[in-house]
Amino acid sequence: MILDAKCGICIGFYGDIIMRSIKFILLLTLIAGGAWWLWLSDSSIKEVVSQYIENGEILTLEAKYTPEQIMEINRRELLTDTKTYKDSALKYYPYLLMEVKYVQPDKKTREGVILWGMVDGEMVLSTDNWERTHGLEDAILASATSNDFKIINALARNKGYMTREELHKDLKLEADIVDPWLDSARQKHLIVQKGNDLQLHFEDPKIPSLPQTKFKQYVVSKPYNFDQRVSKKYSKTQIERISRAIFGQDFTIRSTKEVYLPVYHIEVQNGDGSVMDSAWNAITGVRITSSYQG
Repeated sequence: MILDAKCGICIGFYGDIIMRSIKFILLLTLIAGGAWWLWLSDSSIKEVVSQYIENGEILTLEAKYTPEQIMEINRRELLTDTKTYKDSALKYYPYLLMEVKYVQPDKKTREGVILWGMVDGEMVLSTDNWERTHGLEDAILASATSNDFKIINALARNKGYMTREELHKDLKLEADIVDPWLDSARQKHLIVQKGNDLQLHFEDPKIPSLPQTKFKQYVVSKPYNFDQRVSKKYSKTQIERISRAIFGQDFTIRSTKEVYLPVYHIEVQNGDGSVMDSAWNAITGVRITSSYQG
């Protein structure tokens, strides 16, 4: 009986250890599964982790200007009164470079590239002067659909203004089909309606007619420090989704990669000791006046 009691204690003891081990393994499995799901679904986590595993090189558009050249060319603008140059820093702003196929109005298939800002949400129309669209960031924020863009594109073709009847005629569709699209675009603040008149709800709208960036710059690989890279505001998924909504079913994305625009931040010290920071596009040598890069 004493032996049986001891055996029972041993069995209970080892059984308890086994149960704890099983629970621990299950917990580890759940944690690992949750971490993997977050890794797949959250691009911001990937970006943070990638900062510690990258090889320290970045794909960037090749700069045409140095900060010294920009400072010399713009000396009169930057150095007035008692101001002096204090410092300059190089930052890299992320863009999505997409190789695409599309059908032109002449029904012929064309191939090209699109450069799309992952901070400002706008498409670059030409890298020569860094002309950009205006209104596509609003479309991303509103999760605009292909039907919303049928309205937006029609208005854009007509300088941003149309009557409801003119829109129906332009789209060659009946009111019972178009009017729900109008309601959707209006609710998302993409258009406004004043009586019978419709207009785009962007200041100085600039909507692209073709999925094509006039692209002449070289892409090069350069070493960089992690703190030089500006964080993305918009993801690859968001940009791909909105580009398909804009350009329709004949638009195809063949490949994508992230490239970066070099931007110089030049500091000027004022006579009172305060510091003014200005940002300059290293491709065009032009000062960036918007909240983001341009």
